[in-house]
Amino acid sequence: MKQTRVKIFLNSCAAILLLGITLILGAHAQDLTFTSWTGPYMRSQMLGYVLPYEEETGKRVNVEHYAGGIDEIRNQVESANVKWDVVDLTQADSLRACEQGLLEKINHSLLPNGADGSNYRDDFIEGALNPCGVGVIVWGTIFAYDNRLFTDKPPTTIADFFDVKNFPGKRAIRKDPAVIMEWALLADGVPANEVYATLETEAGLARAFEKMNQIKAYIVWWANGRDPIRLLNSGEVAMSSVWASTGVNGSREENSHFSVEWDGRVIEMDLFGIVKGSRNKREAMEFVKYASNSKSLAEQAKYLPNGPTRKSSLQLISEQTRNDLPNGPLHDDKASILSDAQWWADNYVSIAERFSDWAEQATMQGASGTVR
Repeated sequence: MKQTRVKIFLNSCAAILLLGITLILGAHAQDLTFTSWTGPYMRSQMLGYVLPYEEETGKRVNVEHYAGGIDEIRNQVESANVKWDVVDLTQADSLRACEQGLLEKINHSLLPNGADGSNYRDDFIEGALNPCGVGVIVWGTIFAYDNRLFTDKPPTTIADFFDVKNFPGKRAIRKDPAVIMEWALLADGVPANEVYATLETEAGLARAFEKMNQIKAYIVWWANGRDPIRLLNSGEVAMSSVWASTGVNGSREENSHFSVEWDGRVIEMDLFGIVKGSRNKREAMEFVKYASNSKSLAEQAKYLPNGPTRKSSLQLISEQTRNDLPNGPLHDDKASILSDAQWWADNYVSIAERFSDWAEQATMQGASGTVR
């Protein structure tokens, strides 16, 4: 009898242990991995909706960061080893990944309506919804300059960014063809509404690269959002491209030594996508719904002034924040370009190869100290 009781007791312990392991593994399986850009932008996401989502739902969100692109997504999907669930993508990358079958199709009818009662389809701005994506922010790239160097005559146009004679010093740009290609043509006199048609031609591409050659020996590369802030404040560069919201906030920080210029700004959009084969597809969609509702997007803008993709969110944002948005009305007198995401989705690979060769030459030329 005693042996039987001991056996029953041990069996009960084993069952309890197995149940505990099952619950732990089950909970872990529900953990969501959200991948986005690092720096101030990720901070705005954490405070705007990641932490509130965890608090309201009791679910955990594992947050990782990357430097953009779709190569890692492709690697995960093709190897059937999907580790990311929701990814923050540029509009062009969202379209490319969707066309290549790397993202799940999204049922947009699951999205909530606007906080003002407007239908979700009317609430989202044009381009914010595609078969595999849900838009979250409108952002922009502008340029900034060390205001200790240019006190009497500061740069005011995108053409000045390429003018190393009148505005000497190194230029920092992101190692990516988008933006700098548009800037080159704009600085060379191409009207904003003709930039992509010009890039369609071999002559137009050659013209852009020739303009970029003016700063080829002066280039410093940056990868993360805060890099331009550091490079400008340290005096390592005279000018830098910078994400508008990060630049605006950074220029107001104590001991900041740079100013931002809005001429030539390139306006883009980011969307959320769910990686094809996600183990947490349902939970991923729940997170996307929460993060892209009117309140969440307005909350995010409080911490970094990117434009929300929902019109109803604007009503929940302060006037000061609205004035700082990259697509805000205060800078309408400056030249601007609305990035053609579909054009980049169609042409990125071929142009990126050519840009990579040019960038390698720029790195070597800069390292050698030669000036062309």
